[in-house]
Amino acid sequence: MAASRASGSPTPVESTETNGAPVMQESSSMTEDELQAAKAVIDTLYNYRTPEGHDPSKVFHRKVNKRSIPEYYDVIKEPIALSTLKAKVNNREYKTFVVFVRDCARMIHNAQTFNLPTAGAYVDALTLKGVMEAEFQKLADQAIISAEVAMLPDLGEIPPADPQPPEELEDEDDEIDTDNSDPEESEEEGGRRKRGKGPRLTAALSKREDESKDDVGQKGNDTESRKKRGRPPRVDTPMEARIKAVLKGMRKFKNEHSSIMIHNFEKVPDKINMPEYFIEIKDPMSIEIIKKKQKRKKYQSVDHFMRDVDLMFNNAQTYNKDESQIHKDAVKLQKEAHDIADREKKKPDTDFVMEEGRLPLPNGIFHNGEVWQVGDWVHIQNTNDVTKPIVAQIYRTWQDAETVQWVNACWYYRPEQTVHHYEKHFYPNEVVKTGQYRDHQIDEIIDRCFVMFFTRYSRGRPRKLAADKEVYVCEARYNEEKHKLNKIKTWASCLPDEVRDQDYEMDLFDGLRKVKKVPSPILHLLKEDMKDTDEIPKPLWGTDTAPPIVGAVYKGPRDENQSPPPEPTPSPPPQLPPPPVRQPSNVSNQDTGSVRRNSELDVNMSGTTPHANMSAPTPSQCNPAQSTYSGQQTQQYHPNSASPAPVHQYASQASTYTPQMQHSAFAPPQQTPNTNQYTAPAPGYGYQPNATRSSLATGANYNPPRPTEVYHLGDTANKAIPEDIREQYQCDDQGNVLFFTPPPLNIIPPIMAGHTLKWRAARIRRNLLLKMTAKALAEADAEDDPELKQFKQEQAEEYQEKLIDLAVTAVVRWVEELEEGTDQIWKNMLGDQWEEGKAMAAVEREKCQREHREKMLRIEESARKLVAREHVSLKDPEVFLDDLDPRY
Repeated sequence: MAASRASGSPTPVESTETNGAPVMQESSSMTEDELQAAKAVIDTLYNYRTPEGHDPSKVFHRKVNKRSIPEYYDVIKEPIALSTLKAKVNNREYKTFVVFVRDCARMIHNAQTFNLPTAGAYVDALTLKGVMEAEFQKLADQAIISAEVAMLPDLGEIPPADPQPPEELEDEDDEIDTDNSDPEESEEEGGRRKRGKGPRLTAALSKREDESKDDVGQKGNDTESRKKRGRPPRVDTPMEARIKAVLKGMRKFKNEHSSIMIHNFEKVPDKINMPEYFIEIKDPMSIEIIKKKQKRKKYQSVDHFMRDVDLMFNNAQTYNKDESQIHKDAVKLQKEAHDIADREKKKPDTDFVMEEGRLPLPNGIFHNGEVWQVGDWVHIQNTNDVTKPIVAQIYRTWQDAETVQWVNACWYYRPEQTVHHYEKHFYPNEVVKTGQYRDHQIDEIIDRCFVMFFTRYSRGRPRKLAADKEVYVCEARYNEEKHKLNKIKTWASCLPDEVRDQDYEMDLFDGLRKVKKVPSPILHLLKEDMKDTDEIPKPLWGTDTAPPIVGAVYKGPRDENQSPPPEPTPSPPPQLPPPPVRQPSNVSNQDTGSVRRNSELDVNMSGTTPHANMSAPTPSQCNPAQSTYSGQQTQQYHPNSASPAPVHQYASQASTYTPQMQHSAFAPPQQTPNTNQYTAPAPGYGYQPNATRSSLATGANYNPPRPTEVYHLGDTANKAIPEDIREQYQCDDQGNVLFFTPPPLNIIPPIMAGHTLKWRAARIRRNLLLKMTAKALAEADAEDDPELKQFKQEQAEEYQEKLIDLAVTAVVRWVEELEEGTDQIWKNMLGDQWEEGKAMAAVEREKCQREHREKMLRIEESARKLVAREHVSLKDPEVFLDDLDPRY
């Protein structure tokens, strides 16, 4: 960037207040004329346009975004923008006009310091500098400021620019820009990539030259030929080389203003600032779009590419006027582009052989009965650990001069091959994307695999992938220099350009699978005495042609973007024991002859959290009169049970069972301590426990049936049942509905259910009719009450008055808004003279209305006379014949 060339420049020079320029006294303030003059200068800078319609002040409206270009603030210590000047003037922060002039000069000097002379911001700065000097000279001629103050101060020498990169490397460096065009790619390098193309670093250029020298003369089987790359190598077909030659050739032409013509065609206009462009141009095209399509192998031939080039230049000629500079540049560049394309197409394909004799294989490589193409996920031999093949994705395929077939693949590390924080958790089978793009012979590929983004991993499996192939999940990029894991935001940015637009079919799971993260697989490598301040350990490397043998873990504060470790998930509750087989009790008709209502036998049905490791209980023999729960009872409804009976759960450890129960009027009996003490619930109404159970329960293999149990809901739940519903079921003395575990053998109708449904329905209709009659009588009595009538009348009058007030308020507000809108229309039409125009219109309107009223009065008078003339009163004593007949 231009920051590199400016970093060697001296520190910012002293301002004009200290370098001998005439300065006014700090205590004095700018006069009102000077203040208005400063505002006028700023407005002129904002509104100035070049003859071609270009706005040179656009890049100076706001300060440079510190997050986008942080190095700008390393070079420029005193950033200034037009917004800064405007704010200072409006806030009257300038004590003297010379300080304002100095800030204007500082803004121009900053742009010249940071940018190359060929950059657009540099050229715009010179344009604004000329506008400033002209405006300040006008103020001096008007005697608002002195001639000395009108001169822009000298803020120091502009640092020299770095030499431009050689022409032969421009195309290759352009590939650097395009290959990493996605914002996500910058995370691999540990920082945000800067938007736009700027001057290239000399250091980067030297590094690229060194890499080019290293590539020369290397043989296919040499280890050095597999050197670490920061991006895939160039492997262009002759067609792609011709397209790049055309793009490179168009960058050399300049117009009569010494401006590079192609710069105006880099991007399409902004849709927000120039919506009219997209109304007229239905298919926009730019160099940026063409490069993106070229990267993603969208062009099938040079002619296909030239159609987009023609579309771009035709759009410019259609939208811009014939005499504009852009129209002239479009005509010139279109002709030159076709000339370059014709020359390139005449060259034989042998002229486009890549370095080292690389021959591109765009259709893939046939090996072991399969075709391996760009975008395929593969396992590659790992010389450091044969049990863990390298997970990689193919980016390039080619054949060298010795007919050896190669692939370039991006490595994906396993968690145990990275250096990460000791609290970091990973998905099972997770891998992380690296910046390693390595060359491998086709024989090193073992088999296929697949890597899925974490948002899809839990949903299904790739359809075309064999069932025996491994599927990995990826969530983050790995920065090997800083040992940071950055979460991937856009998965498409991690894929080769050729397959970014493609998607794959999936066989979806029955439901969304929950994948739980697990701790680091190398957490055991953390030293017990390691501190947060210790240095980050290094991974253990083996051969340089494979990932590390093992990574490392470290302590230290977590990064801002690193989430805390997941909370431990509690173990799932154990499976409930199967409910015992219930058998009907031996109940006689004599036992069920009457319904017993005893609240001491009712048990609460509230459910609580189940205990772990449940075991089925064996109820002991008990007396019905004393068999009640004591203390607190723990119960839970069985989710799949058709009956409302709760499922009892018991702890497997030796403890005293304390059930939970609603407050009742009986005292719980004392329990005898036991290894697993249990008190049987009370038998149900009308049921007697089998006397033989005590002896049968002592058998080794006998599981006695449980006695019938009776329960009732809590007070809140019981009251939620409508009263008419409760009346249809058996209740205790407190009105609680009773629930039984099994149904009774002999069902006895309730005592209160002594009528048929038809009778009960008629009774309900009769009660409803009585209620309606009583309500009607009450309303009739209320209407006869004079005081109530007067009260209702007063309420109606008050409501009517409020309604009228609201209507008047609404009309008044509507009239006010109508007048405000009318005033705004007059302002838009006449500007500052709108009041005079409105007054004249009011006079004219009054005149028209007066004439209209007079005309209506004349019409009414004529009509009245006509009616009077045609009307003859027979009651008038003086009636003449000519009054009745006009002939007389």
